This record gives sequence, C-alpha cells and structure tokens, in this order.
Amino acid sequence: MKPIITAVELMNVAAGERPPVLLDVRYQLGGPPGRPQYEAGHIPGAAYVDLDAELAGPPGERGRHPLPDVEAFGAAMRRAGVRSDREVVTYDGGTGWAAARAWWMLRWAGHSSVRVLDGGLAAWTARGGALVTGAPPVEEGDFAPAPGALPLLDADGAAALARRGVLLDARAGERYRGETEPIDAVAGHIPGAVSAPTTENVTEDGCFRPAEELAARFAGLGASGEVGVYCGSGVSAAHEVLALAVAGIPAALYTGSWSEWSADRGRPVATGPQPG
Repeated sequence: MKPIITAVELMNVAAGERPPVLLDVRYQLGGPPGRPQYEAGHIPGAAYVDLDAELAGPPGERGRHPLPDVEAFGAAMRRAGVRSDREVVTYDGGTGWAAARAWWMLRWAGHSSVRVLDGGLAAWTARGGALVTGAPPVEEGDFAPAPGALPLLDADGAAALARRGVLLDARAGERYRGETEPIDAVAGHIPGAVSAPTTENVTEDGCFRPAEELAARFAGLGASGEVGVYCGSGVSAAHEVLALAVAGIPAALYTGSWSEWSADRGRPVATGPQPG
C-alpha cells in the first residue's frame, strides 16, 4: 500500500463498505488550534486531532514537539475512532506536515494501514468533495499502541547517523545555513547533515512529486543505505520521511530535532552550505 492516497481514491474507498477512519489534523505553527476550522467545514466522518495536545508531549528539553506519552496518545486515537483493523487516512489544510506527523505517529505506534491525503483538504474540495460542519460524535476505537514499528532517533543517534549514513535536514535552506533562526535559540545545523528542504518534495498545488522524481532527488542527496531526517521540532521532518517512503526509501525520524539539539549548548553546531 502506498503511504499517500489521492482525493479521487479517497472518495471511492469512503463510499465503500469499509470506509477508512479519517483524521483532520489542521495545524498552524504558532497559531490557534485548528478545531474552529474543522467545525466550519471538514470531510464527512472525519474526527479532529490536535497536534500540540495529542500528537506531541509538552515542550521542554526534549524539543518543541517531543513524543507524547504513549498511553495518552493511544487514548486520543481511540477517541478519534482509530481501530486496529481499519485503514486510517490523515489530512490537514495546508502543507501536509501535520497530517504526516499523524501518519508517522500511528505507523511508529504499530498501526499497519495509514495513508495521507495527497494535497490535503484543498485537493478534496478541488475534486468536488463535500464538507460538513459541526463536530459529530465519533464511535470509540480500539487502537492500542505498540511503539517501535518505525525507526526513531535521539540526539546521539542522529549525530552518529550523520557520520555513518545520511542525515537530512528538512528545514528551509537559510535555517540550515545558519543565516536566520526565527524560532530556536541557536542558528545552524547538525554537523554532517545534508540540507534537503521538504518543501521541494511537493509541487505548487501541495501534492507530492512522482515517486521517480523523489527517488532521483534523494539519490542526488546521497540518501542510500541508512537515512535519518530532522527539522525544527519533528513535524516537517515527518513530511520528509513520508516523501522518502513514497520514493521507496525507509528513514528514521529524529523527533527532538533542532529544537532539542540547539537547546543543549554542549552539542556542536555547523553553519554554511556544507555539511561540516
């Protein structure tokens, strides 16, 4: 099964006998929660999931979006109707980053059938997909997390991978180079990491580039063998892990990412266009 699904494909399976569980993960960095947007119009049957509250733990030394408590995450997914025997499709209203974080969390926690709506809500409405308002009740799910199904990196693991494999930095190039840092305390990148902005994995309409184009891009970045990804706080990096999955390349996620790395003043920092 491909890790992404088109709007037309979703319309077809949603009309079938076993429609997928739909998760609306609209999110804006630094903005208010996406629930008001969800209630103003969402894909029929979708439940709202709050990235900050349900897909991440409290910010702190482990970063701005550390892994949540596993039991709390499982409870949140059950409230959203997630079942172990039912496919899940996640979507958001913009970049696809939040939907990818939900995809990664569920896959890491052991759910075997999760996809992201390619192009998000805009792709759905562009194909004539209907929206409904309000917050309808959701039938409780039965999903029980079993963490470890996808590879995970901590800070030491990311440092080691940058030396023996390929560690991709999914942030904007100017943040990687250390020219600007709008969020975290220190500018730059993990020594040895390669700049690979995840924004370059999609077309202007927000849909992923074809698998063969993505494979060629990552090959040009040296992404063969062992691959890891980080970003600012483990959200856009999940989108890059998803792009790598579309290309057929497994990759580990460093969830603490730059927000954890840069908070530890004992960690080395590289700047400029080269890995360092």
